[in-house]
Amino acid sequence: MDIISTKEILLDAKRNKYAVPAFNIHNLETIQAVLEGATELKSPVIIATTPGTVNYAGLEYLVSILKAGAKKTNIPVALHLDHCSDEDFIKKCINAGYKSVMIDASMESFERNIHITRRIVEFAHKQGVTVEAELGRVGGQEDNRIIDDKDASLTDPNMALEFADKTAIDSLAVAIGTAHGVYKLEPKLDFDRLERINEIIDIPLVLHGASGVGDGDIIEAVKNGICKVNIATEIKISFAEEIKRYFNQNPTANDPRDYLTPAKSAAKKVVMDKIRICGSENRV
Repeated sequence: MDIISTKEILLDAKRNKYAVPAFNIHNLETIQAVLEGATELKSPVIIATTPGTVNYAGLEYLVSILKAGAKKTNIPVALHLDHCSDEDFIKKCINAGYKSVMIDASMESFERNIHITRRIVEFAHKQGVTVEAELGRVGGQEDNRIIDDKDASLTDPNMALEFADKTAIDSLAVAIGTAHGVYKLEPKLDFDRLERINEIIDIPLVLHGASGVGDGDIIEAVKNGICKVNIATEIKISFAEEIKRYFNQNPTANDPRDYLTPAKSAAKKVVMDKIRICGSENRV
């Protein structure tokens, strides 16, 4: 198969009340971990890249690797650009082969967020590309995007309805109490707010900052309309910790194949755990 958009993946998740994990990757090994884990569990999967990852790994490299990976499996694979506020960068990724993008103008005013998002939607939809946007502000750090707790804000359901109608987005990232990065305390999610948003909006909803959120809370969020769950930090931590452990035990090691192989296996375990929690196993 070729890489696809998230449209049918997320609409099926919404119809059948499960979520598809979106895993932020950083290199070949984390891509392999995601694709191998999802293939074994027969789950659709979304591979996400931040603008920082695109700049680090190279746009053409990433698209080529994902196309090669998708051809080796029989599961739906979407390549998604995560948290991008640069319209020209988004268009560049779309032209290079991305089928799903997130325009993040959540730091702008409500009216400006609508205007910017609508402009990207019009460009993307002409090329069969799906668009995610954010209303409210999920705190923490994602790539170079840092939002302090004082600047984070929860999604207003009525504003979300107007936003979705005026922008024609395909999915909406909602702020209900999660944050990007490592949690200092267990987050308390506003499920009443999420339930209300889900009642009045007819598009798939997205949960950002899900690394470190309890399994039960993720399951409850999925019951209340979350169709896409973003995982980044847990992949990075598992990958890095396994490399540290390897060098602690093998201080003179120098072959990347030796220390990246167990790191990939650790990341793959996270991938498979999240797939099971989201309920996307055996959906292909």
